[in-house]
Amino acid sequence: MIETRPCLEADVLVVGGGIGGLMAAISAAKSGCGNVLVMEKMHARRSGSGATGNDHFNCYIPSYHGDDIRPVFQETMQSLVGSFKEPSLMYKFLKKSFELVQMWEEWGVNMRPTGDWECKGHALPGKPRAFLKYDGSEQKKCLVREAKRLGVHFYNHHPVVELATMDGRIAGALAVDISNEVPVFQPVRAKAVLLATGLTHRLYITAPTPGYMFNTGHCPNCAGGQGLGWRVGARMVNMEFPYTHAGPKYFGRCGKATWIGVYRYPDGTPVGPFTDHSDINYGDVTSDIWNSVFEDVMVKGTGPAYMDCSDASDKDMEYMRWAMKGEGLTSLLNYMATEGIDPQRHAVEFMRYEPILHGRGLDVTDEGETTVPGLFAAGDMVGNGGCGIALAAFLGWEGGHAAALQAAEQPFRAAEECENIKARMELLSSIYERKEGADWKDANMALQQIMSDYAPAGPRKVRSATLLSAGLTYVRNLRARACAQLSAPCSHTLMRAAEVLDLMDCGEALLCAAQARKETRGNHIRADFPFTNPLLADKFLTVGLENNEVTTSWRPIRKAEMD
Repeated sequence: MIETRPCLEADVLVVGGGIGGLMAAISAAKSGCGNVLVMEKMHARRSGSGATGNDHFNCYIPSYHGDDIRPVFQETMQSLVGSFKEPSLMYKFLKKSFELVQMWEEWGVNMRPTGDWECKGHALPGKPRAFLKYDGSEQKKCLVREAKRLGVHFYNHHPVVELATMDGRIAGALAVDISNEVPVFQPVRAKAVLLATGLTHRLYITAPTPGYMFNTGHCPNCAGGQGLGWRVGARMVNMEFPYTHAGPKYFGRCGKATWIGVYRYPDGTPVGPFTDHSDINYGDVTSDIWNSVFEDVMVKGTGPAYMDCSDASDKDMEYMRWAMKGEGLTSLLNYMATEGIDPQRHAVEFMRYEPILHGRGLDVTDEGETTVPGLFAAGDMVGNGGCGIALAAFLGWEGGHAAALQAAEQPFRAAEECENIKARMELLSSIYERKEGADWKDANMALQQIMSDYAPAGPRKVRSATLLSAGLTYVRNLRARACAQLSAPCSHTLMRAAEVLDLMDCGEALLCAAQARKETRGNHIRADFPFTNPLLADKFLTVGLENNEVTTSWRPIRKAEMD
């Protein structure tokens, strides 16, 4: 058995040190919680999708947008971050967003790099622009510094691998110290827990380079929070609608709204109807509206589609390169400089990336609490309101405050005695101690193949009851084989093996949700139900485990109550 350290105690345990996790820790500490602990798989100073930067912060600024929040709310709900989101939560987020912007500026994040508030990109021509242009290159350092100033404790290189519940309430967690070659278990008693482990990659075959799983547009986080919540019975939502992003061909990098140019066919014709010239304020929103555009033009033979910046001014290109640095696209900038690629002279081909669980996952209240009392969630792993950096900041802030209030009324419980904690320790110990066996990569690639074949994202590929049923059987069989055959000889590979098991839980949840949604909607294309059912337009489908059985149910979408 892997060595186990004495149990730690935390009033509020934050799992994940990204934007959502750091905001939760700061909020909990500011709410009077004196024992806040952050456990991070990597190092909180440079971890998560916001590790090296970001340059768009969705928000409503009264002095910039005017006194009426409604047009900005409408644009937000129609944007990348708004699809499949809870209107009530999104409205509360927008009302709070400028306060969050001001907090970040106070903590040292450059929110006004040009001297005043400026919103650019991810917008239709003539419509309100709801994404503040800022320089997030130092955002993680600023937030970590603020958290430490408030006394938050950090355990870096400590991925959480299981949660504990007692009497129907969260009780704590089990982490693994992977800072050295030999892993060590670290149990934690916690009065409240907030999950903020980011979005999920590596569930489907990587589109830019199938042989390289880590060539991804975001940080390749892998299902930690979703898997943890799933196994203790938290409901999940929108799992049947995996998201697909886009960016440069073969070079998996997001930030398409940072490019100042026009998507064009090879003959120079604009791909979309929204612009025919470079516009520093709006960019080309075509790929936001027509999500599958880059795949569609290849299938039709009318592609490739290129980003054309040839008519942009030198000043605009200087601004674009600066914004890319703020977005964290330094590797892309370095590559273009090394290879002599000049966007003003060279068209850059774009492509559609693989399906990911970005803003798909745990179902939460407007305050960030899951369906398990005392368990909160924030960030891209939330299914009804967590997509994008600003929403991660909001749910982290709200969830951290609510978690601190609950923790003040709760006793510590013996989380380390929970049967599922003991079972996880035995499973991971058996994987670590197994002298010969399968590598985690084998299991991960097998899962990717199954999900890509049996639960693909539309519109070019379809699902059906028979395909989904077969895929579910294969995923469950794969999990059984993985538990019996995986071998991980060091702490790093053990962490990867635990990730793959979490991914399998996400795969099962997605397949079951897709089975239950007997209609076609979004990129969920059912060959056996080719219509969109209007009776389901105002409902969310949730999926979860009850007594080790998967159940699905429908709930009404919470509407926004406008002031």
